[in-house]
Amino acid sequence: DRLRSRGLGDVYKRQVQDAVEAVTGVRSAVTGCSRTDAGVHAMTYCCNFRTEHGIPSERLIPALNAHLPRDIAVFGCKEVPAAFHARYDCKGKEYVYRICNSRTRNPFWEGRALHYPYVIDVAYLNQQAQDFVGRHDFSAFCAAGGSVADKVRTVRAARVERKGEIVSFFVEADGFLYHMVRIMMGTLLSLEQGRLRSGAIPVILEGRDRSGAGITAPAQGLYLNRVYYYKAARPVGGKSLLPPVHITMEGCAMKKDQAVQSPAGRLRARRKKRIMIALAA
Repeated sequence: DRLRSRGLGDVYKRQVQDAVEAVTGVRSAVTGCSRTDAGVHAMTYCCNFRTEHGIPSERLIPALNAHLPRDIAVFGCKEVPAAFHARYDCKGKEYVYRICNSRTRNPFWEGRALHYPYVIDVAYLNQQAQDFVGRHDFSAFCAAGGSVADKVRTVRAARVERKGEIVSFFVEADGFLYHMVRIMMGTLLSLEQGRLRSGAIPVILEGRDRSGAGITAPAQGLYLNRVYYYKAARPVGGKSLLPPVHITMEGCAMKKDQAVQSPAGRLRARRKKRIMIALAA
């Protein structure tokens, strides 16, 4: 499986570039919304490229899918302003980590979820996960090899829920560090196993020591679930309110693009337009 041997970002870039070239006749640079570890999956992965080809955006979806391998599929496509950047214009992401919580491993979840045969107290882990929420220095939840100096991130939401034998840990933030979600998941499992005491997460955050957190959970259970793009926020009454959605990819749905281009932007788009696509892998 290519997703296990190479990072998803490397996989999508080569495959999407090949598909774009097959459709437009030109090999275009493709910019992705993030770098992703080998073995990780994506319900939504956003990227953009520029083209002078006249094919309408809605027709690009089946055209690109005709040239993509069966484990990668484009489900959304939209023309965006010329200055749009899939990575730097991204305002937040949501990841989900899935655990197959059954005594016997389910072969249909092999490579798609972590098999954990022991009892999981979902209500307890959901309570503990709330300690991740807020603006914190997540140094303790960053693996060695991360190149980012500023390790402060804002976690907007975190929850643990169960549907049948699948236990899912959802976490949304303005950004993530190297292996951050996998270490968060490993820490929650350590809490479940009693290796860490209840209420340990604030202490771990304060200590900023990687050795204080749990193990790094395996990659196969992690999914990039949602990618958020917003217009510039405007403070209202002393509070910064979330503005109208610019482009939001949610699962396999795309909301209407509300961005407005300047006249100069529209003129540039006639010559060379910037296209954003959303894919799952």
